[in-house]
Amino acid sequence: MRKSLATAALCAAGIVSLDLPALAQAGSPSKIDTGDTAFMLISAALVMLMTPALALFYGGMVRSKNVLGTMMQSFMAVGVVTVIWVLWGYSLAFGPDFHGFIGSLSWFGLLHVGVNPNPDYAPTIPQQTYMVYQMMFAIITPALISGAIAERIKFSSFLIFITLWVTMVYCPIAHWVWGHGGWLGHLHALDFAGGTVVHISSGISALVLALMIGKRHREQDETMRPHNLTMTLIGTALLWFGWFGFNGGSALASGALATSAFVATHIAAAAAALSWMFIEWKVYGKPTALGAASGAVAGLVAITPASGFVSPISALIIGAGVSFACFFAVSLKPRFGYDDTLDVFGVHCVGGTFGALATGLFASVAINAAGQNGLFFGNPAQLGIQAIGVVATLAYASIMTFILGKIIDRTIGLRVSLGEELEGLDESQHGETGYVLEV
Repeated sequence: MRKSLATAALCAAGIVSLDLPALAQAGSPSKIDTGDTAFMLISAALVMLMTPALALFYGGMVRSKNVLGTMMQSFMAVGVVTVIWVLWGYSLAFGPDFHGFIGSLSWFGLLHVGVNPNPDYAPTIPQQTYMVYQMMFAIITPALISGAIAERIKFSSFLIFITLWVTMVYCPIAHWVWGHGGWLGHLHALDFAGGTVVHISSGISALVLALMIGKRHREQDETMRPHNLTMTLIGTALLWFGWFGFNGGSALASGALATSAFVATHIAAAAAALSWMFIEWKVYGKPTALGAASGAVAGLVAITPASGFVSPISALIIGAGVSFACFFAVSLKPRFGYDDTLDVFGVHCVGGTFGALATGLFASVAINAAGQNGLFFGNPAQLGIQAIGVVATLAYASIMTFILGKIIDRTIGLRVSLGEELEGLDESQHGETGYVLEV
């Protein structure tokens, strides 16, 4: 390993030159399918779009004095996590297995990650295609956390936190589920596109960080309502669009399974948007745009782990059902007194948990022969396996987030000062304003 790391460092410094295609020989060479490769590159681009879409989605829901600060957190996650993924993240998540917990650093700096396929992951596309596709998942996951602590976290602290979190939380969990030799994968826990890896891990981490950082302050009589819901709806539409790459692309090939995941994704999102709207209509007397957007995202979250394993009707049931769980979870915020600014826990953790367990109910090998049957198709053990994955992810992500948050808070501090918060993060953190209205 020392020799590999040294070679990677020399290569990065330009001292030596490596023939990367010749080095990408993990496993026996497989024939590249150009159709699959094109499909996966497009899917990667769609998933990349989801993080700027998240910036719009979150940006519209905060107060106008924080719109740029909120959007910057998602936007710069693209830069930070890309560098992490190239240097050590991909190797830790998907590199050679270390006791089922994490990958080694033998692929540091993308050493041995070239244009030949890696049959352990995707035998018909270049490994670099698989790497960049997985990179986009790693980018959006910590960006999701930003919604819970929006309007009050230091920008510098956020950048440090996501660097540590991706390294110490996301990469191990991704290896557990998707890495070759990961222990949850060995148990046959089903997570087609990231219910545990992305949504539960970020959702529970968001709650922990929100509790640690405390509630937002506001000026007397200042409204806390979203300042631009049109922006939020545009972000929702772009998230929905990008999610076809998120779930459909997780088939890792252009074919019947990708089609099935694509169809399930759309059906669940539509059903959830409708069910949330009707729940809200019944409870509050009026349907809202924010409710419809929240429902659509909840449906997309819930179907993510199940999308490659369930039928269209099952997707419809999952989408319709998750809105009840997430709406109830969000409604509990005032009772428990925590300030999850943009309902990351209520939508992503609760929705991801609902979807992971629903996968244990509705999964069918008739949809995906590489999967498992769920409880409703004669395999009750699968529900237990899904529960193990949920509990392990909740426990590990929450504990690690608490530790990382404490370290940052006791060194440079997590939260901006009261004056900076009341001024708004746009001015206090970036010296800018989102809107300039001249009379």
